Amino acid sequence: MNTTLRIGLRSARAHRRRLFGTALAVLLGVAFLTGTMVLGDTLRANFDTLFADANAGTGAVVRSADVLDAQGVPGGVRAPVEAALADRLRTVPGVSATEASVQGAGQLVGHDGKPVGGQGPPTLAGNWLTDPVLNPYRLSEGRAPAAPGEAVINRGAARAGGLHLGDTTVLRTPDPVRITVVGIATFGADADGMGPSTFTGLTLADAERHLTPKGHGQASAIRVRSDSLSQAQLVDRIVPQLPSGVQALTGRAATAESTADVSGRFLTMFTTLLLVFAGIALLVATFTIHNTFAIVVAQRTRESALLRALGASRRQVLLGTLAEAAMVAVAASAAGLLGGVGVAAGLKALFAALGFSLPTGGMVVAAASIALPLAVGVLVTLGSALVPAVRAGRTAPLAALRETAVDGAASGRGGRVRAVLGAVLLVGGVPLAAVGATRGGSGGPSVLLTAVGAVAALAGTVVLGPVAAVPVVRVLGAPLPRLRGVGGVLARRNAARNPSRTAATATALMVGVAVVTLFTVFGASIRATLDDTVNRSFAGDLAVTAPSFGAGGSGVSPGLADAVRALPEVRQAVGLGKGVARIDGHGRQLDVTDPSRLAGVVALGRVDGSLAALGTDGLAVSRTEAAARGWHLGSTVPVTFADGTAGFTVRALYEGGGVAGDYLMTRQAWAPHRGQDSDTLVAVALKPGVSPAAGRAAVERVAAGFGSPQVQDRAEYAASAAGGVDIMLSVVYALLALAVLIALLGIANTLTLAVHERTRELGLLRAVGQTRGQLRSMVRWESVLVAAFGTVGGLGLGAFLGWALVRASDSAGDGSFALPAGRLAVVLIAGLVAGAVAGLRPAGRAARLDVLRAIAAD
Repeated sequence: MNTTLRIGLRSARAHRRRLFGTALAVLLGVAFLTGTMVLGDTLRANFDTLFADANAGTGAVVRSADVLDAQGVPGGVRAPVEAALADRLRTVPGVSATEASVQGAGQLVGHDGKPVGGQGPPTLAGNWLTDPVLNPYRLSEGRAPAAPGEAVINRGAARAGGLHLGDTTVLRTPDPVRITVVGIATFGADADGMGPSTFTGLTLADAERHLTPKGHGQASAIRVRSDSLSQAQLVDRIVPQLPSGVQALTGRAATAESTADVSGRFLTMFTTLLLVFAGIALLVATFTIHNTFAIVVAQRTRESALLRALGASRRQVLLGTLAEAAMVAVAASAAGLLGGVGVAAGLKALFAALGFSLPTGGMVVAAASIALPLAVGVLVTLGSALVPAVRAGRTAPLAALRETAVDGAASGRGGRVRAVLGAVLLVGGVPLAAVGATRGGSGGPSVLLTAVGAVAALAGTVVLGPVAAVPVVRVLGAPLPRLRGVGGVLARRNAARNPSRTAATATALMVGVAVVTLFTVFGASIRATLDDTVNRSFAGDLAVTAPSFGAGGSGVSPGLADAVRALPEVRQAVGLGKGVARIDGHGRQLDVTDPSRLAGVVALGRVDGSLAALGTDGLAVSRTEAAARGWHLGSTVPVTFADGTAGFTVRALYEGGGVAGDYLMTRQAWAPHRGQDSDTLVAVALKPGVSPAAGRAAVERVAAGFGSPQVQDRAEYAASAAGGVDIMLSVVYALLALAVLIALLGIANTLTLAVHERTRELGLLRAVGQTRGQLRSMVRWESVLVAAFGTVGGLGLGAFLGWALVRASDSAGDGSFALPAGRLAVVLIAGLVAGAVAGLRPAGRAARLDVLRAIAAD
């Protein structure tokens, strides 16, 4: 074993320059994985500290026991409790203080007239708690609100909106409320806010007036503290005083619930996304590592044979090669661990730059965040080097007596087996994915079948790489002889002379480009689907919305639709709001509107029954949803709201699948159960003869009195509906840049090793008259051809996988598939340019070779 380790150590030292690219690939992959895990640990610890610090003085929280959960409604919806309950609980022995907490949606308008926040995290408003121990916010400047129209805002919102003490602005609740900033606060000891959320603190009277349905006497929760009782004892004391349907939980339990809500939803999704991209980076690194060791082992055939001739066993040669790989793995992984902290900081800055600000705090590094990336880095490297190591161990002693040939082709029995296996995987995988992605039978698309087919297609593409390398490179390089003369001919021949190496080098880039293409196609298809949905179902001329991503914004005032409808330029205007209820045992979002007016600006398709007859106890349901539930016209449906259950009758069926969702309810039916009422959209149809510009100007004048929500034409509305797609793609491209960088390092490393093994050949070319410039050009174009092979393969594979993903995820069957030719052309050009850049260093090294020494090289 000592001899094996010495062999590995000496080999690693002797060939350290050849293994540099491998070490760098391992380092980058481990650094990204470490950074992802460290960032997750840090954010969890930061949120834990944030909520624990802010709620440290709260002994108990009293709130409604039932919660209505629905998709797209973070945290669900709870009924309010009576604010007078705070006074009653204050008389319980051991209770030191109570505060009624009123909270709802409220979006600040910044100094520039634009809304602050709303890009995902909620924009909150509530009453400023007068008890400093119960209040999670701390004044850092100014004073608490004391008069109508006064407000405290969190420091993060003040900075984002350019607001200062004494400034007057608008708070959308969603009705516009003029406020004066009299205080700026931190969340807990020194955080700018509750994570990236914004908060506006009002007087209790203002909060009740603007944020509760009754306008007074209701609270979201009651906060309680005790100076003499433990939290558990406090809860035991106050529970007997609570009315039915109201619960009490300890402050620690409320803190844990808030933390778990963030960790279980946002952080889990966030870290899972990052881990997926870390896995892609490591997969790309695997191809790079394997290719490097395969070349190095091939170049050291004579060296391995001499060791065998001197008495080394196959096992010793194999273990020596693996020991060399292990040394590279440990050194590179250790360096990657250090770089991971920097990657975590960079990822945090990246998301902040894209509008997803994360809580501040020092970096937290858990033991698992060190052990797991280190183990993964070592295992990936050893696994990638295993096949080349086995090949080295099989080297015959007599190989030391003959010339070493490192070039080869995918020919012979091995080539035929590869061709057959690759063809079987590809021919089987593509139809399998296609069948799974298309609607077959009543079950719809099969995600599992599509995934199996996609994996088989990917594996088939990789296996067929060496077989396809020669014809594809010849086709791609066909223009080079005319463009670059003899240098172009030699570049094409060099790229095709070793198909296995070319394919292995290009595969890493192919995987990266395929993932980029997949997300590009998927994003473009989502945009196309949203565009088609708006064009198909939105029959209005203008749309008025409060910009928000997810559930972040406060919406539009319900009074805006009536004000716009009164304009002489407007034929029809109707608001579309959202409600939450439990129907058939599941939380559902309801569209709250005037259905008879909605039909004039939103295409509902064929309507059975009567939208005008819904009244206060009727529902309109999409046909798809009604069929799934077994309902028909006249069916009785129990609907559970936050404040109780009521019976509704299905009085209309419509097509659905557009701007309107699966359930329509009148405002009159929703009014007794509503919380903070708002519209997400006001659809406007202009009168015949009114120009779009004149109609828009008139609507904008009215909207200015309601906090200046956005007024958009149909195309702009469709584009804004897909705004989140562009943000997603920006994040994806930034994260995939690392995988593409590792792939390009693999190309550069392979060419560097190729230059080393072709030293004598290059010297002879120089001796017969090739200039340094021609030599550099030849190597660069060889790099471009390898990159083109990987890029073209990645584009084709990614486009197919993107199509399969779009179809498999389209359970309703009304989605659109789009192939963005412009963006894919950019990916192709970027791949070719990157290939040219990757060839700069190897080309420079080749051009600097001393001709006489190169000719004399063995």
